[in-house]
Amino acid sequence: MNRPMQEYPKPAPRHPVDKLIWFSLRNPLLVVLCMVVLLGWGLSVAPFQWSIPGIPRDPVPVDAIPDLGENQQIVFSTWEGRSPQDVEDQVTYPLTVALMGIPGVQSVRSQSAFGFSFINLIFEEDIEFYWSRSRILEKLNSLPADTLPDGVRPTLGPDATGLGQVFWYTLEGRDPEGNPAGGWSPHELRSIQDWTVRYALASAEGVSEVASIGGFVQEYQVDVDPDAMRAANVSLEAVFDAVRNANLDVGARTIEVNRVEYVIRGLGFLKTLDDLRQSVVTSRDNVPIVIDDITTVSKGPALRRGALDKGGAEATGGVVVMRNAENPLLVIEGVKEKITQITPGLPTKAVINHELISPALLEDFAASAGFPCYLDGKLNHEAWLAYFQKIPMMEWPHWFNTSQVHIVPFYDRTGLIQESIGTLERAISLQILVTVIVVLVLVMHLRSTVLVSATLPLAVLISFILMKQMNVTANIVALSGIAIAIGTVVDMGVILCENMVRHLQSAPEYAKPRYVIYHAASEVGSAVLTAIATTVVSFLPVFTMSGAEAKLFTPLAWTKTFALLASVFIALFILPTLAQLFITDKRSSLWRKCLVLLLVFAGIGVTYRFSLGWGMLLFGLAVYHLLFTLLSPTAQRRLSFLVSMAIALMVTVVLARTW
Repeated sequence: MNRPMQEYPKPAPRHPVDKLIWFSLRNPLLVVLCMVVLLGWGLSVAPFQWSIPGIPRDPVPVDAIPDLGENQQIVFSTWEGRSPQDVEDQVTYPLTVALMGIPGVQSVRSQSAFGFSFINLIFEEDIEFYWSRSRILEKLNSLPADTLPDGVRPTLGPDATGLGQVFWYTLEGRDPEGNPAGGWSPHELRSIQDWTVRYALASAEGVSEVASIGGFVQEYQVDVDPDAMRAANVSLEAVFDAVRNANLDVGARTIEVNRVEYVIRGLGFLKTLDDLRQSVVTSRDNVPIVIDDITTVSKGPALRRGALDKGGAEATGGVVVMRNAENPLLVIEGVKEKITQITPGLPTKAVINHELISPALLEDFAASAGFPCYLDGKLNHEAWLAYFQKIPMMEWPHWFNTSQVHIVPFYDRTGLIQESIGTLERAISLQILVTVIVVLVLVMHLRSTVLVSATLPLAVLISFILMKQMNVTANIVALSGIAIAIGTVVDMGVILCENMVRHLQSAPEYAKPRYVIYHAASEVGSAVLTAIATTVVSFLPVFTMSGAEAKLFTPLAWTKTFALLASVFIALFILPTLAQLFITDKRSSLWRKCLVLLLVFAGIGVTYRFSLGWGMLLFGLAVYHLLFTLLSPTAQRRLSFLVSMAIALMVTVVLARTW
């Protein structure tokens, strides 16, 4: 005998958790819209390299390892030719004393060497990075005039941290096929690095500095002759002044001639060595004494204190330093885009294999082609390139080739970063497969399995949203917090769905599904919230850490807390509404037909884009839902069991192959 529908208990929520569940059940449209917004927001800030049409990307900063460095700034000063003791007494010590009064400075560490000084200012952790830089610049600009020796100008280091070196590269000559071709001297590669590559890469977004390493810096070298200077009665200071003044442009006023105004200028920039040689030092008896009379002027490499080694050979290159708090992955991508843009414009030269052709034959070939083989004692690269650019590469002689400068990376943090976020991607995908197997075997309910598996990625995306808002970088330690919490996130969904399925199966036919789902969810809602709150409270000691320990472990505590809070929010606010829409048995035939059509179209798309096996699985589910209503209750239970076991077996095979 059926009892009236009014006897089934109606919801009377009193606890805040029960009110939240009942609110979500009464407003399914609001819940679905909220889920869509969270899904789109999470996809836009996810650290994975996704490109989704219509969704702007502003990903969470992602790095391979956490930055454990101190909150420090570097002040660098040079005093050429001075001993470490002189630098310590007259540069390092006065600067250290002056900078110790900056607000927020915790300690000052200094180092003096031959010709330069390093001062590291360690600030308290709560001091903002760029605020400390502005205070240092303010202090340096307000130093008394007699604090430092003449010519010493302290400079502030780049706005980067110890992990800022994200990309190293070398400059190498390559032929048109990409093989090493050589042909470039170290000073030529260093000049290209200093005057072309460095400026181009420094314009990439998020780059603080591009430092040049290796090679030789070309400079004018003036070697004085003491005997000639003594005979001409010229001091060394006079030679310094002459060399300095020889490379200056000067300007005067204007003159007016025939109502036209002309600007008076003196052009003095050096272009050749002869310009420097003919510069006047002084005069004796109206006879000028030029630099060439008392010195020897030449071009040569500047003194250097180090070199760049690559595979046992000396190389020339640079290092890209990332600005503080930038996204390393985006910075590296921007640098690579700049490299792609400037590579076609890098210089090219002709390369002659002199072991395969004699100088006489080479000159004869050039003469027959109508251009000089050499120019100013060097190979006439422009003429050789112009000639062979008109000829197909297949017809080039075996002794000729071209060499273009290429930027070759040899340290790229992209691989480490992708491995870090790839670990989380694999963990999520494998956890979804494990969830499908466990729920199918234990609950024997396919729709609840799909529901729990679908909400798992949403919890991870909500964690990314919270990470973006809290400025938590997605490094290997932070992402491990999400990976650890995935099991708990799944547990929340399994507990809610299993209880709702059990209540729906045992509820009388006249009971409203909304009431049944409410009672099932409220029955375990408080327990779920208490369990999560206990886990979150256990992380409170981690948030009290300081120094390097806090930078290492706090991101993990934050991300796991975010994942747990997201799982509670989904379990109490989203899952009941989705269960009301998808796992209740009292659904209209129109809804079932729409589901069948959706599965058919999804199967076609999956078959076309991915694999036939997954497409056939979707087609099989469509046939299953189409024939399910035509069977008796006993046959429906048996068919549901067989389908659940078949899907669990297929997922197990996929999981085994993946592992």
